Amino acid sequence: MTSRDAAATKQRILEQARRQFAQHGFTAVTVKGVADAAGVSPNLITRYFGGKDGLFLAATQVTIPVANSFDGDRSALGARLAASIVQRWFGAPGEDPLLVLQRASGERPEAAEALAAFLDANSLEPLYAYLRDSGLDEEEARNRAAAIDAFVLGVSTRRRVLRSELAEAGPEALEAWLGRTIQRLADG
Repeated sequence: MTSRDAAATKQRILEQARRQFAQHGFTAVTVKGVADAAGVSPNLITRYFGGKDGLFLAATQVTIPVANSFDGDRSALGARLAASIVQRWFGAPGEDPLLVLQRASGERPEAAEALAAFLDANSLEPLYAYLRDSGLDEEEARNRAAAIDAFVLGVSTRRRVLRSELAEAGPEALEAWLGRTIQRLADG
């Protein structure tokens, strides 16, 4: 097998793992099930990822492209963040590593720790820095950032994990509502 084939095989395994972990949670997913879906031997998952735990960790590598959300005036922060959030939620349903971590955080302490650390580093802290740099004092910036972070995580959990009535809202309506609410929190 060439390195290109190996890379493509690993990618196929990761795609299937993300999909299955997102849909079924950590406990219900098996190495054999992921291997079958990816059309490979379970031994390859062990070889590439060391087993189910390693596969889970590899499948839940997350990025949030929020840097563009922090470019511009605070008066339009809600709209920029909402657009980024809604694009993520509707962009790759069922395969988003952030969704995998959210769903697994109730089952796996390491998933909860990874999710909290990721959100602190990639959401809460940059948001706090942006709000502070936009003229708020440190305490107010931290409080507003925490409120926005908790709101978005709560909506995400209800919509994506619990699949509540918010799941029925289309992308445009959801983006508008999120934008207005985030902006209220940012403005205090």
